[in-house]
Amino acid sequence: MSSPFLFLFLLLPPVSGAAVCGNLQIPFPFSLNTTTNPHSIPLIPSPFLLYCLNSTLFLNLTVQSYRILQFLSDAVLVDFPGPPCRHYNDFNAFSPVSQNPFFAISNDNLLALYDCNDSSLCKPTCRNLVLPGCDSPPIHDSPACCYSLTDRTLWRNRGDFTLFLKMGCRGFSSWAVEKGWRSGKRGVKLEWGLPRNLTICDKNGFVVNATAVSDGVRCSCSDGFVGDGFANGFGCYKSCVKNGRHEYGSSCNTKLRREKEFIIFTGILAPLFIIASLVGLFCILRRPIKQTTLNSSHTQFHSNAFLQKACRTRLFTYHELQQATRGFEDNAKLVDSRNGAIFAGVLGDGSRVAIHRLQCENEGDVMNVLSQIEVLYVLAHKHVAHILGCCIDPGYAPLVVYEYPDNGTLEKHLHHRKGTDQTEPMLDWYRRLRIAAETASVLTFLQCEVSPPIFHNHLESCHIFLDANFSSKVSGFGLLSSPTEDKSHPLEASSFHNNDVYDFGVILLEMVTGLKNSDLPMVALQKIRIGKLEEVVDPLLYYHEKPPHSKEQIEIVADLATRCLLFGRDGKLRMSDVSKELTHIMKDNVVVVEGGSTRGSALEETFSNSSLLQMISMSPDSILAP
Repeated sequence: MSSPFLFLFLLLPPVSGAAVCGNLQIPFPFSLNTTTNPHSIPLIPSPFLLYCLNSTLFLNLTVQSYRILQFLSDAVLVDFPGPPCRHYNDFNAFSPVSQNPFFAISNDNLLALYDCNDSSLCKPTCRNLVLPGCDSPPIHDSPACCYSLTDRTLWRNRGDFTLFLKMGCRGFSSWAVEKGWRSGKRGVKLEWGLPRNLTICDKNGFVVNATAVSDGVRCSCSDGFVGDGFANGFGCYKSCVKNGRHEYGSSCNTKLRREKEFIIFTGILAPLFIIASLVGLFCILRRPIKQTTLNSSHTQFHSNAFLQKACRTRLFTYHELQQATRGFEDNAKLVDSRNGAIFAGVLGDGSRVAIHRLQCENEGDVMNVLSQIEVLYVLAHKHVAHILGCCIDPGYAPLVVYEYPDNGTLEKHLHHRKGTDQTEPMLDWYRRLRIAAETASVLTFLQCEVSPPIFHNHLESCHIFLDANFSSKVSGFGLLSSPTEDKSHPLEASSFHNNDVYDFGVILLEMVTGLKNSDLPMVALQKIRIGKLEEVVDPLLYYHEKPPHSKEQIEIVADLATRCLLFGRDGKLRMSDVSKELTHIMKDNVVVVEGGSTRGSALEETFSNSSLLQMISMSPDSILAP
């Protein structure tokens, strides 16, 4: 029943102001019910205020108090009410839990049910666990019926144990059994969760959903850190291994040693660098001047010669777009990604546009931009953001002008929800699934049906525009998005393709979790691996309230995202494979729509006219603009 956090909790000094009762140190967000709140957090829910009586700690839930046996990272282990080591307990003893919004009975509990009328409740798969404590002989030698709450055929987070009373059982005993463990500890594990508005995580932590507590959340530490994750609690401490031993906190700080090494390294290399710089400068001054850089005269020639040949787009002036974005101010920034910023602007005629500013270092980059604009403009694909024109003026970065997305970007809807208009329509699961399928399909088309193929290579959720119908419009195509024609690099096209598959896997995880941070792939993979996907599912998807088929869809998409991350970059999974799987989910699984659901032939009819399947069935020529 231990964990790295619990070991660290005992190893390091107590949190400032943390209370102790008997041999239990009280972790955040729990506190003793005194006039002074030791954790200094306002409006802490009253169930987290504990009572210490004769060195024994009690959790008070409505009219019933429970003795706390142990604090776990996500729960408390409480004892049964009444005398210790009684043969079995009353089911009504835990009924107040169903009335408390902050606590719920964890699925990690294993029950011994006594004198049940329905023998089908018994689960033989849970009888091989070692259950020490008051019960002798062990449960598998007793007449009790063994039932694990991880079995979802009956339990499904019903709130309290009175469900089994209705099945004709007289009483129960319980053990908390963590996943992967072969033994349990007598008691009832109660999971806890805080309201999201009271949850402030450490800078090295992130928010996770509670598994059993509806709308409850907790904090967890990023990979390489241990602790409770709360900014007002224990926080997150660096974890490392030194000389074969686990070390925590300042013991893992190698900053001073690195600074010393850096000073020595700099002292050696600095003179060499100065000498090399002087030699290089001398060579540059003696070299004949060549027109290889993007200087004003060459750029002017380039603009006049090539833009007239380029696609049928409107040619904007830099001054015109500068005015539209109020000098490209930060407040006008719609997207800020590794492929350059996209600004929202209003042209002189009142029309709204999205302006993508690219960085070009030489003439080859400019030609690449022009070539790409021409191809994408001629394609005029319904799921590629519509290009209105471009601007290539001397001395300025090239600009690509897109039609403004009516519903902003996918990133805005998934991540920028705080402080936004609450009347703004939210992305339910069906919309997210359709956006994913449309995006995968258009990327497959550009890679497989266009010659030479077009690869995005910078795919992010901020590059997926959403139109008035929340249909996907892919934007943000940048430099080097298509592979070179150089036959000496046969794997280059594959590497671009694989980047798109991996990046698309990250977007799928964002759609499932509603999160976006550098640790997202690692965190999500860990949760999926240990079977706790529900902890990171976006709360706005209301996973626990979803019907079974919708939960299955979310799990399938999470699995597909995992395969994109694990097998995308080595070419074992291609974008065409991803598109087929998403289309299959959309077409063959139950799709919940407002007011009901559709299955079978009715669903087939629904999708026969959908924009997604029409797009897939089109030939390349039929999608080209006239």
